[in-house]
Amino acid sequence: MDPKFVLVMAVLVTVATVKSDYVRPKPRKNLQFPWDPKPSSQPKQVHISLAGDRHMRVTWITSDKHSPSIVEYGTSRGKYNYIAQGESTSYTYLFYSSGKIHHTVIGPLEHSTTYFYRCGREGPEFQLKTPPSQFPVTFAVAGDLGQTGWTKSTLDHIDLCKYDVHLLPGDLSYADYIQSLWDTFGELVQPLASARPWMVTEGNHEKENIMLLEDGFQSYNARWKMPFKESGSSSNLYYSFEVAGVHLIMLGSYTDYDEYSDQYRWLKADLLKVDRKRTPWLLVLFHVPWYNSNRAHQGEGDNMKEAMESLLYAAGVDIVFAGHVHAYERSKRVYNGRLDRCGPVHITIGDGGNREGLARQYINPQPHWSDFREASFGHGELKVVNSTHSFWSWHRNDDDEPVRSDQVWINSLVSSGCLAGKRPELRTILMAP
Repeated sequence: MDPKFVLVMAVLVTVATVKSDYVRPKPRKNLQFPWDPKPSSQPKQVHISLAGDRHMRVTWITSDKHSPSIVEYGTSRGKYNYIAQGESTSYTYLFYSSGKIHHTVIGPLEHSTTYFYRCGREGPEFQLKTPPSQFPVTFAVAGDLGQTGWTKSTLDHIDLCKYDVHLLPGDLSYADYIQSLWDTFGELVQPLASARPWMVTEGNHEKENIMLLEDGFQSYNARWKMPFKESGSSSNLYYSFEVAGVHLIMLGSYTDYDEYSDQYRWLKADLLKVDRKRTPWLLVLFHVPWYNSNRAHQGEGDNMKEAMESLLYAAGVDIVFAGHVHAYERSKRVYNGRLDRCGPVHITIGDGGNREGLARQYINPQPHWSDFREASFGHGELKVVNSTHSFWSWHRNDDDEPVRSDQVWINSLVSSGCLAGKRPELRTILMAP
Protein backbone atom coordinates (compact mmCIF):
# COMPACT_ATOMS: atom_id res chain seq x y z
CA MET A 1 0.00 0.00 0.00
CA ASP A 2 1.22 3.48 -0.87
CA PRO A 3 2.76 5.08 2.29
CA LYS A 4 1.33 8.47 1.23
CA PHE A 5 -2.18 6.97 1.17
CA VAL A 6 -1.69 5.51 4.66
CA LEU A 7 -0.49 8.90 5.93
CA VAL A 8 -3.46 10.75 4.43
CA MET A 9 -5.92 8.22 5.87
CA ALA A 10 -4.30 8.51 9.30
CA VAL A 11 -4.65 12.30 9.20
CA LEU A 12 -8.30 12.06 8.14
CA VAL A 13 -9.08 9.57 10.91
CA THR A 14 -7.33 11.81 13.45
CA VAL A 15 -9.28 14.89 12.33
CA ALA A 16 -12.56 12.98 12.40
CA THR A 17 -11.80 11.68 15.87
CA VAL A 18 -10.97 15.13 17.21
CA LYS A 19 -14.15 16.55 15.66
CA SER A 20 -16.34 13.86 17.24
CA ASP A 21 -14.73 14.19 20.67
CA TYR A 22 -16.67 17.39 21.39
CA VAL A 23 -20.08 16.55 22.83
CA ARG A 24 -22.37 19.55 23.07
CA PRO A 25 -23.82 20.14 26.52
CA LYS A 26 -27.55 19.65 27.03
CA PRO A 27 -30.08 22.51 26.88
CA ARG A 28 -30.62 24.50 30.06
CA LYS A 29 -33.90 25.62 31.58
CA ASN A 30 -35.27 29.14 31.64
CA LEU A 31 -33.95 31.23 34.51
CA GLN A 32 -36.20 31.85 37.50
CA PHE A 33 -36.27 35.36 38.96
CA PRO A 34 -37.36 35.72 42.61
CA TRP A 35 -39.55 38.66 43.49
CA ASP A 36 -37.42 41.68 44.44
CA PRO A 37 -39.28 44.17 46.67
CA LYS A 38 -37.44 47.32 45.58
CA PRO A 39 -38.91 50.73 46.43
CA SER A 40 -41.19 51.98 43.66
CA SER A 41 -38.90 54.93 42.92
CA GLN A 42 -35.69 52.89 42.73
CA PRO A 43 -34.31 52.46 39.19
CA LYS A 44 -34.55 49.01 37.63
CA GLN A 45 -33.45 47.51 34.31
CA VAL A 46 -30.74 50.13 33.77
CA HIS A 47 -28.97 50.08 30.43
CA ILE A 48 -27.03 52.55 28.31
CA SER A 49 -26.66 53.15 24.58
CA LEU A 50 -24.75 55.56 22.38
CA ALA A 51 -26.71 58.70 21.48
CA GLY A 52 -24.67 60.69 19.00
CA ASP A 53 -21.18 62.10 19.23
CA ARG A 54 -19.85 61.90 22.81
CA HIS A 55 -23.31 61.35 24.30
CA MET A 56 -24.89 58.38 26.04
CA ARG A 57 -28.54 57.53 26.64
CA VAL A 58 -29.34 56.12 30.07
CA THR A 59 -32.56 54.10 30.24
CA TRP A 60 -34.25 52.74 33.35
CA ILE A 61 -37.71 51.90 34.69
CA THR A 62 -39.47 52.84 37.92
CA SER A 63 -42.80 51.75 39.33
CA ASP A 64 -43.29 55.25 40.70
CA LYS A 65 -44.94 57.33 37.97
CA HIS A 66 -43.71 60.54 39.63
CA SER A 67 -40.03 59.61 39.70
CA PRO A 68 -37.94 62.23 37.82
CA SER A 69 -36.10 61.42 34.58
CA ILE A 70 -32.87 62.85 35.96
CA VAL A 71 -29.34 61.46 35.77
CA GLU A 72 -26.59 62.83 37.99
CA TYR A 73 -23.07 61.92 36.90
CA GLY A 74 -19.39 62.67 37.34
CA THR A 75 -15.92 61.12 37.15
CA SER A 76 -15.57 60.41 40.90
CA ARG A 77 -17.56 58.07 43.10
CA GLY A 78 -20.39 59.84 44.87
CA LYS A 79 -19.54 63.23 43.32
CA TYR A 80 -21.93 64.28 40.59
CA ASN A 81 -20.76 67.44 38.89
CA TYR A 82 -23.30 67.18 36.09
CA ILE A 83 -27.03 66.64 35.83
CA ALA A 84 -29.24 65.88 32.82
CA GLN A 85 -33.01 65.96 32.44
CA GLY A 86 -34.60 63.45 30.09
CA GLU A 87 -37.97 62.20 28.97
CA SER A 88 -40.20 59.28 29.85
CA THR A 89 -42.77 57.03 28.31
CA SER A 90 -44.91 54.01 29.18
CA TYR A 91 -47.17 51.59 27.37
CA THR A 92 -49.97 49.13 27.89
CA TYR A 93 -50.18 45.74 26.25
CA LEU A 94 -53.40 43.78 26.69
CA PHE A 95 -53.71 43.58 30.50
CA TYR A 96 -50.13 44.66 31.21
CA SER A 97 -49.07 48.20 32.09
CA SER A 98 -45.39 49.05 32.05
CA GLY A 99 -43.62 51.12 34.65
CA LYS A 100 -42.35 54.59 33.85
CA ILE A 101 -39.60 54.17 31.24
CA HIS A 102 -36.99 56.92 31.49
CA HIS A 103 -34.62 57.95 28.67
CA THR A 104 -32.02 60.57 29.57
CA VAL A 105 -29.11 61.62 27.37
CA ILE A 106 -25.93 62.65 29.18
CA GLY A 107 -22.88 64.43 27.77
CA PRO A 108 -20.77 65.63 26.17
CA LEU A 109 -18.53 62.92 27.64
CA GLU A 110 -14.81 62.37 27.38
CA HIS A 111 -13.62 59.31 25.48
CA SER A 112 -12.18 56.27 27.31
CA THR A 113 -13.37 57.67 30.62
CA THR A 114 -15.17 56.07 33.57
CA TYR A 115 -18.24 57.94 34.80
CA PHE A 116 -20.27 57.28 37.92
CA TYR A 117 -24.00 57.97 37.73
CA ARG A 118 -27.27 57.78 39.60
CA CYS A 119 -30.78 57.61 38.14
CA GLY A 120 -33.76 59.52 39.50
CA ARG A 121 -31.82 61.05 42.40
CA GLU A 122 -31.82 57.80 44.38
CA GLY A 123 -30.89 54.16 44.34
CA PRO A 124 -27.49 52.58 43.77
CA GLU A 125 -24.59 54.20 41.98
CA PHE A 126 -23.70 52.78 38.57
CA GLN A 127 -20.58 53.23 36.52
CA LEU A 128 -19.94 53.23 32.79
CA LYS A 129 -16.93 53.54 30.55
CA THR A 130 -17.11 55.49 27.31
CA PRO A 131 -15.62 54.02 24.11
CA PRO A 132 -12.27 55.24 22.78
CA SER A 133 -11.96 57.97 20.16
CA GLN A 134 -9.50 55.97 18.05
CA PHE A 135 -8.26 52.43 17.46
CA PRO A 136 -8.10 49.89 18.94
CA VAL A 137 -11.77 49.32 19.78
CA THR A 138 -13.42 46.02 20.76
CA PHE A 139 -17.00 44.88 20.18
CA ALA A 140 -18.69 41.96 21.95
CA VAL A 141 -21.26 40.33 19.65
CA ALA A 142 -24.07 37.95 20.61
CA GLY A 143 -27.60 37.59 19.28
CA ASP A 144 -30.72 35.63 20.20
CA LEU A 145 -30.05 35.85 23.92
CA GLY A 146 -33.22 34.89 25.75
CA GLN A 147 -33.21 34.04 29.46
CA THR A 148 -31.88 30.53 29.96
CA GLY A 149 -28.98 29.03 31.84
CA TRP A 150 -26.97 29.28 28.63
CA THR A 151 -27.82 32.98 28.37
CA LYS A 152 -26.32 33.47 31.82
CA SER A 153 -23.23 31.55 30.76
CA THR A 154 -22.85 33.70 27.64
CA LEU A 155 -23.23 36.92 29.62
CA ASP A 156 -20.69 35.73 32.18
CA HIS A 157 -18.20 35.04 29.39
CA ILE A 158 -18.80 38.43 27.78
CA ASP A 159 -18.20 40.03 31.17
CA LEU A 160 -14.69 38.54 31.10
CA CYS A 161 -14.00 40.25 27.79
CA LYS A 162 -12.47 43.73 27.75
CA TYR A 163 -14.91 45.23 25.29
CA ASP A 164 -16.15 48.75 24.57
CA VAL A 165 -19.57 48.18 22.96
CA HIS A 166 -21.98 45.23 22.84
CA LEU A 167 -23.69 44.52 19.49
CA LEU A 168 -26.90 42.48 19.45
CA PRO A 169 -28.40 41.59 16.04
CA GLY A 170 -31.94 40.91 17.23
CA ASP A 171 -34.02 38.67 19.54
CA LEU A 172 -33.42 40.07 22.99
CA SER A 173 -35.78 38.88 25.72
CA TYR A 174 -37.88 36.17 24.01
CA ALA A 175 -40.83 37.69 25.86
CA ASP A 176 -43.16 36.65 23.03
CA TYR A 177 -46.20 38.61 24.28
CA ILE A 178 -45.54 37.89 27.99
CA GLN A 179 -44.54 41.40 28.99
CA SER A 180 -43.17 40.52 32.42
CA LEU A 181 -40.36 38.71 30.61
CA TRP A 182 -39.19 42.06 29.26
CA ASP A 183 -38.81 43.14 32.87
CA THR A 184 -36.83 40.07 33.92
CA PHE A 185 -34.61 40.41 30.84
CA GLY A 186 -33.85 43.99 31.80
CA GLU A 187 -32.79 42.87 35.25
CA LEU A 188 -30.72 39.99 33.84
CA VAL A 189 -28.61 42.16 31.54
CA GLN A 190 -28.37 45.21 33.83
CA PRO A 191 -24.92 44.35 35.29
CA LEU A 192 -23.40 44.45 31.78
CA ALA A 193 -25.77 46.82 29.98
CA SER A 194 -25.43 49.54 32.63
CA ALA A 195 -21.64 49.55 32.27
CA ARG A 196 -21.08 49.41 28.48
CA PRO A 197 -23.36 50.63 25.68
CA TRP A 198 -25.63 47.97 24.19
CA MET A 199 -26.54 48.64 20.56
CA VAL A 200 -29.37 46.42 19.38
CA THR A 201 -31.62 45.83 16.42
CA GLU A 202 -34.92 43.98 16.28
CA GLY A 203 -35.63 40.33 15.57
CA ASN A 204 -38.80 38.35 14.99
CA HIS A 205 -39.31 37.83 18.74
CA GLU A 206 -39.63 41.60 19.19
CA LYS A 207 -42.62 41.89 16.82
CA GLU A 208 -45.39 40.91 19.27
CA ASN A 209 -48.12 42.32 17.04
CA ILE A 210 -51.69 41.12 17.52
CA MET A 211 -54.00 41.94 14.64
CA LEU A 212 -56.54 44.65 15.52
CA LEU A 213 -55.27 44.75 19.13
CA GLU A 214 -51.55 45.53 19.42
CA ASP A 215 -49.03 47.13 17.07
CA GLY A 216 -45.70 45.46 16.44
CA PHE A 217 -42.50 46.35 18.29
CA GLN A 218 -44.39 48.37 20.89
CA SER A 219 -42.44 46.96 23.85
CA TYR A 220 -39.10 46.98 22.05
CA ASN A 221 -39.42 50.59 20.90
CA ALA A 222 -40.48 51.82 24.34
CA ARG A 223 -37.71 50.02 26.23
CA TRP A 224 -34.75 49.98 23.86
CA LYS A 225 -34.53 53.42 22.29
CA MET A 226 -31.61 53.63 19.87
CA PRO A 227 -30.06 56.74 18.18
CA PHE A 228 -32.31 56.69 15.12
CA LYS A 229 -33.11 60.39 15.21
CA GLU A 230 -29.43 61.23 15.68
CA SER A 231 -28.67 59.32 12.46
CA GLY A 232 -31.46 60.82 10.36
CA SER A 233 -33.73 57.76 10.51
CA SER A 234 -37.47 57.96 11.01
CA SER A 235 -37.67 54.61 12.78
CA ASN A 236 -36.11 52.96 15.83
CA LEU A 237 -35.89 49.80 13.71
CA TYR A 238 -32.92 51.05 11.67
CA TYR A 239 -30.18 53.55 12.42
CA SER A 240 -26.42 54.08 12.38
CA PHE A 241 -23.68 55.26 14.71
CA GLU A 242 -19.91 55.58 14.88
CA VAL A 243 -17.32 54.35 17.35
CA ALA A 244 -13.67 55.32 16.95
CA GLY A 245 -12.93 54.60 13.26
CA VAL A 246 -15.93 52.32 12.66
CA HIS A 247 -19.26 53.23 11.06
CA LEU A 248 -22.00 50.77 12.04
CA ILE A 249 -25.40 50.39 10.38
CA MET A 250 -28.25 48.55 12.10
CA LEU A 251 -30.92 47.44 9.63
CA GLY A 252 -34.43 46.07 10.16
CA SER A 253 -35.30 42.65 8.77
CA TYR A 254 -38.94 43.12 9.82
CA THR A 255 -39.77 46.50 8.36
CA ASP A 256 -40.07 47.39 4.67
CA TYR A 257 -36.75 47.22 2.83
CA ASP A 258 -37.62 47.27 -0.88
CA GLU A 259 -36.35 50.07 -3.12
CA TYR A 260 -39.47 52.18 -2.46
CA SER A 261 -39.25 51.94 1.34
CA ASP A 262 -38.13 54.57 3.82
CA GLN A 263 -35.46 52.20 5.12
CA TYR A 264 -33.96 51.73 1.64
CA ARG A 265 -33.85 55.48 1.01
CA TRP A 266 -32.35 56.11 4.42
CA LEU A 267 -29.69 53.44 3.85
CA LYS A 268 -28.60 55.00 0.57
CA ALA A 269 -28.36 58.42 2.20
CA ASP A 270 -26.43 57.06 5.17
CA LEU A 271 -23.94 55.21 2.97
CA LEU A 272 -23.29 58.37 1.00
CA LYS A 273 -22.32 60.16 4.22
CA VAL A 274 -19.69 57.59 5.21
CA ASP A 275 -16.17 59.01 5.11
CA ARG A 276 -13.75 56.07 4.82
CA LYS A 277 -10.81 58.28 5.74
CA ARG A 278 -12.44 59.03 9.09
CA THR A 279 -14.15 55.64 9.53
CA PRO A 280 -12.22 53.11 7.42
CA TRP A 281 -14.29 50.20 8.76
CA LEU A 282 -17.93 49.72 7.76
CA LEU A 283 -20.06 47.12 9.59
CA VAL A 284 -23.73 46.19 9.13
CA LEU A 285 -26.04 44.25 11.44
CA PHE A 286 -29.52 42.82 10.91
CA HIS A 287 -31.40 39.78 12.15
CA VAL A 288 -32.06 37.36 9.29
CA PRO A 289 -28.85 36.10 7.61
CA TRP A 290 -28.34 36.37 3.86
CA TYR A 291 -25.74 33.58 3.75
CA ASN A 292 -26.82 30.56 5.76
CA SER A 293 -25.93 26.91 5.22
CA ASN A 294 -27.99 25.75 8.19
CA ARG A 295 -31.28 24.04 7.41
CA ALA A 296 -33.03 26.38 9.84
CA HIS A 297 -34.60 29.50 8.31
CA GLN A 298 -33.39 28.67 4.82
CA GLY A 299 -34.12 31.41 2.30
CA GLU A 300 -35.79 33.78 4.77
CA GLY A 301 -33.27 36.54 4.04
CA ASP A 302 -33.38 36.21 0.27
CA ASN A 303 -35.78 39.08 -0.43
CA MET A 304 -33.83 41.56 1.71
CA LYS A 305 -30.60 40.30 0.16
CA GLU A 306 -31.97 40.86 -3.33
CA ALA A 307 -33.04 44.40 -2.43
CA MET A 308 -29.96 45.59 -0.52
CA GLU A 309 -26.90 43.45 -1.20
CA SER A 310 -25.76 45.54 -4.15
CA LEU A 311 -25.87 48.69 -2.00
CA LEU A 312 -23.67 47.15 0.68
CA TYR A 313 -21.26 45.82 -1.93
CA ALA A 314 -21.00 49.17 -3.70
CA ALA A 315 -20.30 50.88 -0.37
CA GLY A 316 -17.57 48.39 0.52
CA VAL A 317 -19.07 46.91 3.69
CA ASP A 318 -16.40 44.93 5.53
CA ILE A 319 -18.43 42.64 7.81
CA VAL A 320 -22.12 41.75 8.14
CA PHE A 321 -23.44 40.28 11.41
CA ALA A 322 -26.79 38.47 11.67
CA GLY A 323 -28.64 36.26 14.13
CA HIS A 324 -31.91 34.28 13.84
CA VAL A 325 -30.24 30.91 13.15
CA HIS A 326 -29.31 29.40 16.50
CA ALA A 327 -25.79 28.43 15.54
CA TYR A 328 -22.53 30.02 14.44
CA GLU A 329 -21.24 30.43 10.90
CA ARG A 330 -18.56 32.58 9.25
CA SER A 331 -18.29 33.04 5.52
CA LYS A 332 -15.42 33.94 3.26
CA ARG A 333 -15.73 37.25 1.43
CA VAL A 334 -18.76 36.78 -0.79
CA TYR A 335 -21.13 38.69 -3.05
CA ASN A 336 -24.10 37.47 -5.10
CA GLY A 337 -23.43 33.90 -4.03
CA ARG A 338 -19.87 33.85 -5.34
CA LEU A 339 -16.51 34.35 -3.68
CA ASP A 340 -15.44 37.94 -4.12
CA ARG A 341 -12.42 39.49 -2.46
CA CYS A 342 -14.30 42.83 -2.30
CA GLY A 343 -17.46 41.41 -0.72
CA PRO A 344 -18.27 41.38 3.01
CA VAL A 345 -17.54 38.62 5.48
CA HIS A 346 -20.92 37.37 6.73
CA ILE A 347 -21.12 36.12 10.33
CA THR A 348 -24.21 34.45 11.81
CA ILE A 349 -24.13 34.58 15.58
CA GLY A 350 -27.65 33.74 16.80
CA ASP A 351 -26.21 31.49 19.49
CA GLY A 352 -26.54 33.59 22.65
CA GLY A 353 -28.52 31.04 24.66
CA ASN A 354 -32.20 31.22 23.68
CA ARG A 355 -34.83 28.78 24.94
CA GLU A 356 -35.53 27.28 21.50
CA GLY A 357 -32.23 25.42 21.47
CA LEU A 358 -29.57 24.98 18.80
CA ALA A 359 -30.07 24.57 15.05
CA ARG A 360 -27.97 21.46 14.56
CA GLN A 361 -28.72 20.48 10.96
CA TYR A 362 -26.48 21.86 8.21
CA ILE A 363 -26.69 21.49 4.46
CA ASN A 364 -24.01 19.22 3.02
CA PRO A 365 -21.70 19.50 1.27
CA GLN A 366 -20.64 22.75 2.91
CA PRO A 367 -21.06 25.64 0.42
CA HIS A 368 -17.85 27.04 -1.07
CA TRP A 369 -18.46 30.43 0.58
CA SER A 370 -18.84 28.98 4.09
CA ASP A 371 -15.54 28.94 6.01
CA PHE A 372 -16.53 27.75 9.51
CA ARG A 373 -19.78 26.58 11.08
CA GLU A 374 -20.81 24.98 14.35
CA ALA A 375 -24.03 24.57 16.30
CA SER A 376 -23.02 25.68 19.79
CA PHE A 377 -23.92 28.53 22.11
CA GLY A 378 -21.32 31.27 22.48
CA HIS A 379 -20.33 34.85 21.71
CA GLY A 380 -17.94 36.72 19.44
CA GLU A 381 -15.35 39.43 19.93
CA LEU A 382 -14.19 41.81 17.20
CA LYS A 383 -11.08 43.80 18.00
CA VAL A 384 -10.51 46.48 15.37
CA VAL A 385 -6.80 47.02 15.81
CA ASN A 386 -6.21 49.78 13.26
CA SER A 387 -7.48 51.04 9.91
CA THR A 388 -6.30 47.91 8.12
CA HIS A 389 -6.63 44.93 10.48
CA SER A 390 -9.19 43.47 12.87
CA PHE A 391 -9.16 40.21 14.81
CA TRP A 392 -12.36 38.19 15.05
CA SER A 393 -12.80 35.33 17.52
CA TRP A 394 -15.78 33.16 18.39
CA HIS A 395 -15.93 31.63 21.87
CA ARG A 396 -17.97 28.48 22.34
CA ASN A 397 -19.72 27.96 25.69
CA ASP A 398 -18.00 24.69 26.62
CA ASP A 399 -19.98 23.88 29.76
CA ASP A 400 -19.25 27.02 31.77
CA GLU A 401 -15.88 27.84 30.21
CA PRO A 402 -15.46 30.09 27.17
CA VAL A 403 -13.39 28.25 24.54
CA ARG A 404 -12.04 30.11 21.52
CA SER A 405 -13.15 27.88 18.66
CA ASP A 406 -12.80 30.10 15.60
CA GLN A 407 -10.49 33.02 14.94
CA VAL A 408 -9.35 34.97 11.91
CA TRP A 409 -7.60 38.20 11.00
CA ILE A 410 -9.70 40.35 8.65
CA ASN A 411 -8.20 43.02 6.41
CA SER A 412 -10.29 46.12 5.74
CA LEU A 413 -11.49 46.68 2.18
CA VAL A 414 -9.95 50.15 2.38
CA SER A 415 -6.52 48.55 2.69
CA SER A 416 -7.17 45.91 0.02
CA GLY A 417 -7.60 48.36 -2.84
CA CYS A 418 -11.25 47.42 -3.36
CA LEU A 419 -12.45 50.98 -2.85
CA ALA A 420 -9.83 52.69 -5.00
CA GLY A 421 -11.63 54.80 -7.58
CA LYS A 422 -14.97 53.36 -6.46
CA ARG A 423 -16.50 56.54 -5.07
CA PRO A 424 -17.98 57.76 -8.39
CA GLU A 425 -19.49 54.32 -9.00
CA LEU A 426 -20.89 54.27 -5.47
CA ARG A 427 -22.38 57.71 -5.89
CA THR A 428 -24.01 56.66 -9.18
CA ILE A 429 -25.63 53.62 -7.56
CA LEU A 430 -26.71 55.39 -4.41
CA MET A 431 -28.00 58.49 -6.19
CA ALA A 432 -30.13 56.46 -8.60
CA PRO A 433 -33.87 57.04 -8.03
